Formats: sequence, structure tokens, C-alpha cells
Amino acid sequence: MRIFYHLGRYTLFLKKVFGKPEKHAIFLKQIVREIDKLGIDSLGIVIIISIFMGAVITLQTAYNIDMPIIPKYTVGLAARDSILLEFSSTIVGLILAGKVGSNIASEIGTMRVTEQIDALEIMGINPAGYLVLPKVVAFVFIIPALTIISMGVGISGGYMAGSLTGEVPGPEYVYGIQYAFQPFYIVYALIKSVVFAFIIATISAYWGYHVQGGALEVGKASTKAVVASSIQILLFNLILTQLLLA
Repeated sequence: MRIFYHLGRYTLFLKKVFGKPEKHAIFLKQIVREIDKLGIDSLGIVIIISIFMGAVITLQTAYNIDMPIIPKYTVGLAARDSILLEFSSTIVGLILAGKVGSNIASEIGTMRVTEQIDALEIMGINPAGYLVLPKVVAFVFIIPALTIISMGVGISGGYMAGSLTGEVPGPEYVYGIQYAFQPFYIVYALIKSVVFAFIIATISAYWGYHVQGGALEVGKASTKAVVASSIQILLFNLILTQLLLA
């Protein structure tokens, strides 16, 4: 029954979030600030993880299909499809659920336990719309850019790993990347990343917004936000894969 309780309260929370925003100038200024805090600050970890994961995918694929009858360019093809279809959207989404999700939950949770949200309500401001909506819009806006960067960096990391180790010659890897390329794979990854960004921002804000207690409860809410976001990302990854690729 608690699942239905949280589902109903989450729905009501979204209704508050997407209510009429405050002054547009203030709203736009908050969006720009959140883009810098949630998106730009996450660029470093996305690049580092993408480089190493692209290299690992390439090397593992090369080691596992080391057969004379299988051409080397298939390593580039397999690495490309793995990065585009799954890694740059789902895995990066799970990583950002830990980084961004805990940040949002702890920030809003701290404002709740220190009664800053109550003060906004007394002033006649919709705190859910004022605090959460800029985060949702900013993260949904910036996540496609992070996904595209992750794709490029991951493929480049695979190229460097294959070339430096001698497992996959550079021209063979590039040919594999270009072979039978499906542009819809990029569209598919971007659609998933936008959905995941919405899930991370709203679920994390939900747990932070409804914290009751003190600092200990804020920490628990951050943990719940990361776990719940990760589970929903995996669930919607399955649903979107069935809808878009079946």
C-alpha cells in the first residue's frame, strides 16, 4: 500500500511543481544557475567515465571475438552500438542519479528541515514550483548535451584504447563505427536521456520536499532518492526499449 501512497503523493507533488511559475525573469535566472550547478558541474565525471568505459568496451569486445574469420571492424561496430544504445544514456543516467539526485534531495530536504520552505509558503509563494521546476527544466535541457558528449568521448576512448594496445587498428575501428550506422540510435538515446533526467529531478525533489525530522532524515531521503531514481531508470529503460526498438 505504501507504493500507492507515494505514487499518489508524487502525482500531487508534480501538480504543484508544474503550477504557475513566479516572475519569468527570476525563473529564467534560476534555470541558468541550475544548468551550471546540475549540468556543467557533472561534465567532468561524465567525460572521465565515458573515456574509460569506451576503452573497456572496445578491449573486451576485441578479446572476446579474437577469431580469424571475424573482421576487426566488428569491434568498432559493437562498441559504437553499445555506447549509443545503452551506455551514454542508461549508465550515465544511473551515475547522474547518484550525483545529481542526492544533490537535489539533500538541498531541498535541508530547506525543509530548516523551515525555509515553510517561510516561502507563508509568503504566498508556491515552493514546489519555485524550487523544483527550474531544476527539472534545467536538467532536462542539459542532459541531451551531456549524452552527446558522452557518445563522442566514449567512442574516442575506444579508438585510443584499440590503437594504443594494437588490438584494433585505427582505420578498422573507424570503418566499424561507420558501418551500417542507424541515425535513429542517437534519437533513441536522447529520448531515453530526457526521460531519465525528468525521473531523476522529480523523484529526488519529491523525497527531499517531504522530509520530516532533522539532518539524519535528510541523509535517508537522499539515499531513498538515489535508489528510487535508479530503479525507475531501469524500469523505463526496459519500457522505452520495447516501445522504440521493437
